Amino acid sequence: MIATFPRLFEEGAVDAGQRRRPGPDVVRRRGDLTAALAGLSPGYVATMGALHDGHLSLIRRSVLENPRTVVSVFVNPSQFGDPSDLAAYPRDLERDAARAGEAGADLVFAPAVDEIYPPGFATAVEIAGPSERWEGAARPGHFRGVATVVALLLNIVRPEHAYFGEKDYQQLLVIRRLHADLAFPGAIVGCPTVRGPDGLPLSSRNARLLPEDRERARVVPRALFRMAECAAAGETDAEGMRVAGEEVLAGEPTVRTEYLAVVDGGTLEPLGTVVPGARAIVAARVGGVRIIDNVAL
Repeated sequence: MIATFPRLFEEGAVDAGQRRRPGPDVVRRRGDLTAALAGLSPGYVATMGALHDGHLSLIRRSVLENPRTVVSVFVNPSQFGDPSDLAAYPRDLERDAARAGEAGADLVFAPAVDEIYPPGFATAVEIAGPSERWEGAARPGHFRGVATVVALLLNIVRPEHAYFGEKDYQQLLVIRRLHADLAFPGAIVGCPTVRGPDGLPLSSRNARLLPEDRERARVVPRALFRMAECAAAGETDAEGMRVAGEEVLAGEPTVRTEYLAVVDGGTLEPLGTVVPGARAIVAARVGGVRIIDNVAL
């Protein structure tokens, strides 16, 4: 199906929060998407489905800043190291399309795997620098899969603005590097992390936490918040700040920390002294769920 977009922002029209509109069109083929977007440079939110309020915040921002918004729903097999994780990933396109529409999206692009990776596909995108440490070391091949699919999707959608959450901060840096190096048009827009009442960032992974594990997992963002408090109080010693975070994590011995660090916000290199733009980053396992998080310092 080829979508025909209404004009959303006529003179005197109601704002994005007041619009009454039907659900978004769903297209599955790149040719149909290209036809629907002919002459347009939309706002764009790339997802793997399982939409939550964090995704919806990205969509709403795009709706406010662009006359059209496209949301992609594609569970990318090339970024999963474990086939069982790919098989277990939640899929409910009807629900995702409805939620995207409630947030104001005009079109949902939900391609099959062979629409993105046709038979004989043999190209991969490697990003040096920001992809090599931390998550890159813990999940070999992950950022290759992310960079490859994002390059493909940006080439298909050609957005004016593409929105990504700071929750996956290292991924955001990888995508910014990709976007700059390959000279894609438009801009990558980073958006603040959306958190639940317990401080945990919203993510499809964190939604799998059992209630008792979620209670334990609260120490992960608390450790970061403690480090941010140290920075706000004038602390500049990165190691002292990291130790303060470790003390919080130690209060819940069932939480297994993989890394906790103070890094440069542009390069992810570890810091000895906190500088403007620094980040505190963490990865930890709680039960069977791996939690990653970060805060600005």
